[in-house]
Amino acid sequence: METGHARTGALMAVGSMVCVQLGLAIAVTLIEDIGVEGVAWLRLAWAGILFLIIVRPRRAAFTRNSFLMCVLLGVVTAGITMLFMAALDRIPLGTASALEFLGPLGVAVARGRGRGRWVWPGLAAAGVLMLTEPWSGSVDLVGVTYALCAAVCWGVYILLTQKVGDEVAGITGLAVSMPVAGLVATLVVGPGVVEHMTPQILLIGLGLAILLPVVPFALELLALRRLTTAAFGTMMALEPAFAMVLGFVVLHQVPGPLGIIGICLVVAAGIGAARTGARAAPVPLEVG
Repeated sequence: METGHARTGALMAVGSMVCVQLGLAIAVTLIEDIGVEGVAWLRLAWAGILFLIIVRPRRAAFTRNSFLMCVLLGVVTAGITMLFMAALDRIPLGTASALEFLGPLGVAVARGRGRGRWVWPGLAAAGVLMLTEPWSGSVDLVGVTYALCAAVCWGVYILLTQKVGDEVAGITGLAVSMPVAGLVATLVVGPGVVEHMTPQILLIGLGLAILLPVVPFALELLALRRLTTAAFGTMMALEPAFAMVLGFVVLHQVPGPLGIIGICLVVAAGIGAARTGARAAPVPLEVG
């Protein structure tokens, strides 16, 4: 049973990562038109609206504590999105994703047990170094700082998402956290970007919001019911690999030989983490 949960959780995590990276690759193409702030706001605002319409949360689904956790998750989600988009404006998609992965890696090490606590995260970290090659070329320190701040938010996001998933049935928690994320983004950057919106961009934004974050965040919440935070955090090493592949296909960012080796290492780490990462605790069933 636990093995089945781990396999299902791993597939959900992989599906989430593919959606995230494809969505980010498309989002980069909009930066020139509406800026990084506009892209971040567009995604979060549409996602909040869509979750409210689709899920229609009820007060009875929450305790006071779980509702506050959902609100906090929304604030952290807004932080991840806006900081990461700001990083993408300065550094390549693959590099930004690799740096952001340090957040899940920290969770994997802190929450892991036994030899796997170091083996799979260590293998993933080696792969990420090969993907980013931080020793070569010039470094945009501002872009790196944005990506590292997004990494901190992502680590907190993983911990909060598992708590929300355990305490609130189905994806109801996201029907609170995503509107909160949209409100935070609107307060921070909304007034400066609304004037740049056109009907065409708004329509693209709707499709982009479904690809990122509506589908991936829902999959991540469900995956974290089935996987430990350590296993999930290690599996996120696959994200820089997906970023490099999609960066090559969509943005024509060509990986070097070390990057290809790095992809192989993070894939191996992700598989190893998924095989040993089923949660021992009972997993609540989704309803509705």
